[in-house]
Amino acid sequence: MEASKMILSSQASAVLPSLRRQHRNNLVRFRRGNKLNVPLKVVSMAEESSGGGGDGVVEKVAIAGGLVSTPVIGWSLYTLKTTGCGLPPGPGGSIGALEGVSYLAVVGIVGWSLYTKSKTGSGLPNGPFGLLGAVEGLSYLALLAILVVFGLQFLEQGSIPGPLPGDQCFG
Repeated sequence: MEASKMILSSQASAVLPSLRRQHRNNLVRFRRGNKLNVPLKVVSMAEESSGGGGDGVVEKVAIAGGLVSTPVIGWSLYTLKTTGCGLPPGPGGSIGALEGVSYLAVVGIVGWSLYTKSKTGSGLPNGPFGLLGAVEGLSYLALLAILVVFGLQFLEQGSIPGPLPGDQCFG
């Protein structure tokens, strides 16, 4: 962990720059000669900002991905239910690619949430402005909608359309 990405909290108001470090049980003890012995707790900025463990970059990517993915999945499911097909490929396959990546992102967020729940007993941290918690909830709702629409499509048509462009659509 880089020193610039650490926050050192202490009861001491000032610590001299020439202090040496010794590590013991997640405490860093700084000493100057034998006169000063101030324990400092090392906390990463990601833990400080999110209120718990986690990497700030991963959280921000999950937030951005979830905020884009859930509306795309809603559009995809609406199109599937009304036309029998998923989204059109779009220019250069970009819309179809976005659709596929969106499904993967939602499954990834739900998987991360379930893993965190099994390890800590609670879901993902709220993240900045509560957005990670909101994305987590939206991802679970999107997964539920996927199961419902795919289930209805299977009951009505006997199968769901394949993931590749040109696969058989029902319409």
